[in-house]
Parts: sequence; C-alpha cells; structure tokens
Amino acid sequence: MKFTETEIKGLFIIEDFHVEDERGSFTKTYNRSLFKNNKLKGKFKESFYSVSKRDVIRGMHFQLPPHDQDKMVYVTRGKIIDVILDLRKKSKTYGQVFSIELSEEKRNSLYIPKGCAHGFKSLEDDSTVVYDVTTVHSPESDSGIRWDSFGYDWKTNIPLMSEKDKNLMEFSEFKKKNPF
Repeated sequence: MKFTETEIKGLFIIEDFHVEDERGSFTKTYNRSLFKNNKLKGKFKESFYSVSKRDVIRGMHFQLPPHDQDKMVYVTRGKIIDVILDLRKKSKTYGQVFSIELSEEKRNSLYIPKGCAHGFKSLEDDSTVVYDVTTVHSPESDSGIRWDSFGYDWKTNIPLMSEKDKNLMEFSEFKKKNPF
C-alpha cells in the first residue's frame, strides 16, 4: 500500500495492495500498522456502502463535533468522482476542494480527515462505494453542504439526488456558524 498526502492536510490517496492470478484477484484496503506509520487513525467503528446509478450525486456530508469522523472511502464496483471540501477554519486549505476518480479498476482509496465534507458523483450504473468511519453515525450530528454552493463543477445540471441532499445548507451559510 502506498500513501500520498494531498494539498489538503490529512487527506491521503491510498494505492491499495492488489494481486491477480488465474483464480481472480485480492485487494487489501486496510493495514493498521501502515495507517499508524502514516499518522492516520484506523480505529474504524462503522462500515457501510452505497450503490448508485450513473449521475447520482451524494453529499456533501459530514458529522458535527463531538461525533465528527475520519473516513476511508473506496469503490468495489464502478467509478466515481470523489469530492472533498475542507471546512477547517484554521487550515491553510480552508474552503478548497479536492477531487479524484476512485474506481474498481484503479483500486485506490481516499482517507478523509475530520472537518472535511465528502461527496461523490457516480460515473457508472451500480457504482458501489464503501465507507469506513471512526465514529458511529449520529443523526443529531449529521450535516452537509449543498452540492452546488461551493464552486465545484460537477459537470451536470440535473443530478439524481435525495431531497435531503438538495436541501442542505449553502457553504456561505455554513461559514457563519462553522464549528470546525
């Protein structure tokens, strides 16, 4: 596994260990020692996945303190554009966006630190995204930023979205009461 930190502090691209032979393939997405060596929290408390149709946008989600969480995200089927927005007021990259293609073919993961909003756009039908998180989901701490309010070009005008995601607060509104 190879860890590469992005321009957003604490946000890492992980090239997963992968081998193939006549039987098929094997991919390792987590190794506690390697995470510890890269100063990443790896004590995941919950894991879940979503399956999305092409042009679905999910996000931009995060949990508020004290239930904020680090996340590791990867794709087991299909392809997505994964998007991160840095919400940490004291960060040099506050308000900046990072995006990367995650896919079953690339076998890459993204480690997302607390204080960042996360979302993605599915580029293929049945894209399956796995999320490992360091805190259990807390409905009262669940929050998000509206997908079209922070200047990212999703390359779509009419995405498939939940009503909840369509009605998230705008980034300008979040800035006024930012707990990070």
